[in-house]
Amino acid sequence: MVTETFLPHVNGVTNSVLRVLEYLRADGHEAVVVAPSFSGQAPDSYAGFEVVGLPSVALPGYPEFRVATSTRPAVDRILRRIRPDVVHLASPFALGQQAAQVAHRMGLPIVAVYQTEVPTFASRYGLPQVEPALWAWVRRIHNLATLTLAPSSFAIDQLREHGVRRVERWGRGVDTTRFHPDKVSTAWRQAVAPNGERIVLYVGRLAAEKQVEDLSVLGDLPDVRLVLVGDGPKRAELEARLPDAVFLGQQTGEAVPTAMASADLFVHTGEMETFCQSIQEALASGTPVVAPGRGGPLDLIDQSRTGWLYSPGDLSSLRTHVLDLLGDDYKRQVFGIAARASVEGRTWPAICAQLVEHYRTAIRRTAALTG
Repeated sequence: MVTETFLPHVNGVTNSVLRVLEYLRADGHEAVVVAPSFSGQAPDSYAGFEVVGLPSVALPGYPEFRVATSTRPAVDRILRRIRPDVVHLASPFALGQQAAQVAHRMGLPIVAVYQTEVPTFASRYGLPQVEPALWAWVRRIHNLATLTLAPSSFAIDQLREHGVRRVERWGRGVDTTRFHPDKVSTAWRQAVAPNGERIVLYVGRLAAEKQVEDLSVLGDLPDVRLVLVGDGPKRAELEARLPDAVFLGQQTGEAVPTAMASADLFVHTGEMETFCQSIQEALASGTPVVAPGRGGPLDLIDQSRTGWLYSPGDLSSLRTHVLDLLGDDYKRQVFGIAARASVEGRTWPAICAQLVEHYRTAIRRTAALTG
């Protein structure tokens, strides 16, 4: 498993890699992780599997994201030592590009998991002129793969439009025990909304690509408390724009499941989510969701049943949908029940079993091509 990001930094890519490794261990497989090191803090192993940490540098303005600086010969030596049956590229971009080239040259089956819409991020960070070049980079990487797995129908269409071949769907699992409606906490509600306000929750990074500033359209709603879980480079700016919101920072352990189950409504504003795991966790917690109608939310949210989708950029609709659910306790309860039911079959073991079948497909296809 070659991943662009790993522990100690936890994000969507890391979380998926960890769940897959745990499944592979339980199912009797062997794995080796190749990842950028993080100032010497990366573990040497996980789930009993070796972790090979490679030298890396931080992205400017994003110190928790590391870019591996290893040369291709170093990656070549690692793969030749391991001689894997299949190479799993987790959100490949820099390190993944090197591994894709080496594995392709070695004739190894490659499964590339598309997870981060990096080219569109460039526009969000003020560099729209580089977006075409970044899509060309993504296309080159993924077309070296035997199989590319995308997490949503939107992502599949997007990749195909940009010339990526051999794309199939692979979603993400959710821990339906950890995220459960029973985790609701009256004490938590009283702590963040002591006057009995309705609680609108956001969980995620406080970064430009998440468009959290769009929540300001909800800032003046009466008897409503905005609660944000997460941290990032835009926190100070957002605290100034949302002076009445509660910022809880990065949360670990049971804090996130408690918040998810205890909120009245979950809102995610990011328009560049290839999947959006936090939406799935909110649904598992029995909390209705309002999100933009682009990317992963299109598949996750059953419109007018588990939540509402609004047209990207249409913040008046975002506000209207929030008011609709906050103003009708019965509707919100019905939506919450449907939300939980919609994800009950999406456990990580079930999703990872699908991934292993994709591995087998890639192995068969490579064997057929090589004779």
